[in-house]
Amino acid sequence: MTQDHQTQAPSPQSYPPPQAPPAASRLTSGAKGTLAAASLAVMVAQIANALPGALNGVFQQTFNAVGSQLTWITAAFMIPVVVFELTFGVLGDKFGHRKLVVGGSLLVIAGSLVCTASPTIGWMWAGSAINGLGAGAVFPASLALVASTAPTPQARMRGIAIWAGFLSAGSAISPLLGGMFADFGWWRGAYAVVAATGLAVAVLTAWRAQESERQPDRRPDLWGQLTLAFGLILVLFGLVQGPEEGWTTVRVVTALVVGTALLGTFVAIELRVTSPLLDLRLFLIRPFTVSSLVAVIGMFAFLGACFSTSMWLGPVQHQSPMYTGLLFLLLQGPAFVLIPVISRLQARIAARWLLTAGFAAMTAGALLASTNDVTDPAVSAFVLPSLLVGIGFALTLSPMTAIAVNSVPRHLTGTASATTNLLRDLGFALGPVLAGAVALSTAGNALLSSLPAADLPPAELGPAMGIAEAGGPIAVNSLPPGVPGSAAHDLALEALGSGFSRAFLVVAIAALVAALLSWFGLRGDTNQTTAAAEPEGAL
Repeated sequence: MTQDHQTQAPSPQSYPPPQAPPAASRLTSGAKGTLAAASLAVMVAQIANALPGALNGVFQQTFNAVGSQLTWITAAFMIPVVVFELTFGVLGDKFGHRKLVVGGSLLVIAGSLVCTASPTIGWMWAGSAINGLGAGAVFPASLALVASTAPTPQARMRGIAIWAGFLSAGSAISPLLGGMFADFGWWRGAYAVVAATGLAVAVLTAWRAQESERQPDRRPDLWGQLTLAFGLILVLFGLVQGPEEGWTTVRVVTALVVGTALLGTFVAIELRVTSPLLDLRLFLIRPFTVSSLVAVIGMFAFLGACFSTSMWLGPVQHQSPMYTGLLFLLLQGPAFVLIPVISRLQARIAARWLLTAGFAAMTAGALLASTNDVTDPAVSAFVLPSLLVGIGFALTLSPMTAIAVNSVPRHLTGTASATTNLLRDLGFALGPVLAGAVALSTAGNALLSSLPAADLPPAELGPAMGIAEAGGPIAVNSLPPGVPGSAAHDLALEALGSGFSRAFLVVAIAALVAALLSWFGLRGDTNQTTAAAEPEGAL
């Protein structure tokens, strides 16, 4: 998540609990205040990140949203995190990380208030984007504060372990918070809670946190930032809009072509500048390149599975948001609950084994989910798949960073960890975008091909075709009974089931590719000690 995020090496159980620490290793009151503020800040930012997981079904009903519009709520948060996280790290070094945490928390407050009051889906996109911009500042700056104020390496290990625990806790709390307020009939209350806690965090940080040491000579890579930002946004726009607008429409083709060209320009810039945003020389190191590929592909698989589960239970089956929230505990919770277990495993087992096992578990979970019957409303069918995906996610987070950090010279560990974080978050951003594109394209084609052959009266067939062409199968599936076109509900439901089953299958293939890359690509790498990497929470 951050540029400084992985430069430290702690594992919460890789050190013995201190019985009587020397005075020099004890945290001062200022360091304790900094740790509390930073931990709460990252938890609040992560709650804002994960809220749509339990609320996609409610969003669809509230805003009469079609599939791509729901995808944008999640993507709007992740894009600013990916695009600006390296630059936020540089700005924090230059101007002070405490200021960045306070500013990021204020942005999360503003974004959450926009979501609370949003009258249309467009306001939800804006609120999510503001939240993502704030979280993109909080993630790197909060960890940098924890690392910079610890008096000893051992205290730094403990502080980062606590920070990571709060990050994971935010992932686990968020779906339950959203589901609870949605069941009460006011889903907006979940965002109001985020805004209120964000205000408390901003005050606590300004009052109690210590400022980190500044590095005024750090220089942002402006042209690299601009080309990366616009290139990535345009490519993701094309991928999101393609399934509904058509892959050959002028707007989609232009976005994909121009975005790809800008990303190519970004690479050319990074090869020339003296202080690149992304040091491409790192990819000459084989283990680093493998771990980077695994980060993108594997995290796409994870968030693709999360998004597909949320859409299946929400806009497709219209299940209770609380059920979705409970299932997301199985997807996100293991990364928090299993921190002690994963830490012990990291100290004893090579990263290659942990990565392969984790992605194999994700593969099995996604394959099981792809066999579910969309006409069966039993939520229990998702319990085992979600648990397998969640355990796989927990097993893979720290080893990816450990390999990246341990495979490069010591003076490049910060750059290596920042690059891995960027690529991992890119995988997170691609998850809902690509999974949604696969599912909605498949479902849309299936519905439009089945409607003409369906035995529907003209008064139902005409409206159903029109709604399907304009809003896709989710729009037809959500028509109230008795409305013209609603007789095609079962066809739309089956089409959506086939679409998201295919999305789960694509996710499973991606997880399998990540497992094979980990096993074969890292074979022979003798520097796979994972005790040097801190655990992280879910994104």
